[in-house]
Amino acid sequence: MFELYDVLIIPLILGIVEMFKRAGINAKWLPFISLALGIAIGIVYVANGDWKQGLLVGAMLGLSASGLYSGTKNTLEKRGSL
Repeated sequence: MFELYDVLIIPLILGIVEMFKRAGINAKWLPFISLALGIAIGIVYVANGDWKQGLLVGAMLGLSASGLYSGTKNTLEKRGSL
């Protein structure tokens, strides 16, 4: 399901998200962009035809790239909930 070389996708996602950040996208959207990129890459590249597996692996890649805790924390801080 999850191969060692798939972990190399995480820095790729980080780089793409960094480009969005430098383009001026609001920081609260970056975790969602990371998750969407992870899912898209998971379905297209990792899944090998099994979209459910691609969805799961892609979500893991996207959440790993964004940092589940820091992404959630940044989103909630911008809303004033923390």
